[in-house]
Amino acid sequence: MRAVITVVGKDTVGIIAKVSDICAKNDVNILDISQSIVNDFFCMIMVVSIPKTAIKFTELVDILTKLGEDEGLAIHAMHEDIFNSMHRI
Repeated sequence: MRAVITVVGKDTVGIIAKVSDICAKNDVNILDISQSIVNDFFCMIMVVSIPKTAIKFTELVDILTKLGEDEGLAIHAMHEDIFNSMHRI
């Protein structure tokens, strides 16, 4: 299973490290990552792979949401199928 994780917020040191740490601790493999700074705002998109032995996707979403709340970031994780359905014409 693959998922898309987006992070948006005021740029601070360690955002990538904190999100990546959660991924590593939960056996989530980062397949691709893109990040940029737009007028002092940090913007990142990650495509990740979650093997069948990893935690439930809903648990990962909750962990990332909590990190976002704690850090003042908007962090969203979406299953690849839902992401693709939303962007289908």
